[in-house]
Amino acid sequence: MTQVNPARRLASAVLARVLERGEWAAPALEAELAARRLDLRDQRLATHLVYGTLRRVLRLSGLITRFCRRPPSPGLRRALLLSAFEALGSSTPPHALLSQYAALLGSGTARLLRAWLAALPPSTEELEPAYDLPPWLAEEYRAAYPDCAEAVMADLELPPPLWLWVAPGGTDRLQREGAQILRAVGQVCAVRLPGRLPESPSYRAGLLQPVNPASAAAVRALGEVQGRRVLDLAGGRGVKAALLAAEGASVLSADLSAGRQRQAGENLRRLGLTAEFHLVDLTESQLGRLPSSERVLLDAPCSGSGTLRNHPEIKLRLRPGDLAERAALQARMLKVAAELVLPRGRLVYSVCSVAAAEGPEQVLDFLAEHPDFSLVDPPETGVPLGPAAAGHYTLALQGVDSFFLAVLERR
Repeated sequence: MTQVNPARRLASAVLARVLERGEWAAPALEAELAARRLDLRDQRLATHLVYGTLRRVLRLSGLITRFCRRPPSPGLRRALLLSAFEALGSSTPPHALLSQYAALLGSGTARLLRAWLAALPPSTEELEPAYDLPPWLAEEYRAAYPDCAEAVMADLELPPPLWLWVAPGGTDRLQREGAQILRAVGQVCAVRLPGRLPESPSYRAGLLQPVNPASAAAVRALGEVQGRRVLDLAGGRGVKAALLAAEGASVLSADLSAGRQRQAGENLRRLGLTAEFHLVDLTESQLGRLPSSERVLLDAPCSGSGTLRNHPEIKLRLRPGDLAERAALQARMLKVAAELVLPRGRLVYSVCSVAAAEGPEQVLDFLAEHPDFSLVDPPETGVPLGPAAAGHYTLALQGVDSFFLAVLERR
């Protein structure tokens, strides 16, 4: 009897958690990996299968709809999705895929799977539509990137590199550990590690911080922060707080979640950095509770539509009507953030979203209500930027996320 590769069995289990139970892919994958003893090669294969399938899930699901006379069972659907992704995106021979997924599903499925594999197009280029996005979300991408939307949307299906901020001196140590530095975007490097990140001696020594270059660009948009107090609003798990502290800022990070702040504190201790944490509701005025500052960063909660490489399940759950609720929350938080900016101070508003309602429209509404603020061009961020109606989008190619950012100065 054919033994199913454990990576394929694990990938099917993760897809069940994501597609059928509504869980997020990253924690679901981590939980399944922690529960099973897979070697590094199988860990990487499982990760490739999960994320590769989710990045093409809408178009692969269209193939299933045309192939099956009635909706398949959840287990069969997962096997069809995974086998189609492998057939179209890897060099695994069809007979090997047939035996693996027939064994995964059980007896009596080989004939159906053989017909399925034979019915697949020759490559992903033959899949329809051209991009794995809901039509309304594809239109948001086209509006955000009028000159290169097709390239950006196609790039969303490619696996991103491992992006790491590397502390001074860390590059040489990484290379001695067998890592490869593939390229740098601003202060962030694309790195290929010989093992998993948590096992890296450089990571444990506090020399590495995972962060996408687009996220780091929002920090750089504040300009010079050394020796300055910076308010990191909606600071979450503290990635931006860590980058700011590494630049010599005195960081006050505010968030509504005690759990996220606890994680932020643990991460900063690993990095040998410090920040001050405040548990606050940023939809209510914080005058008299938080100190005013010359530098304020609001990385507001958003749809996450600019992070589909790492969170492809977002496109399955997000609906156009969700944007209005998020935009209303962002508007309240932006008003609170503006109150904390000192005269001649700088406020950076950012969201990891391509939706106009969360980005340029939000800033235009803010400026109409706050004549004491003006929109200015960002300083050099290290990441290519494209202009929006108000603010800029990071150029979301080669693994860089799509962030909207706007630099607002108070008179």
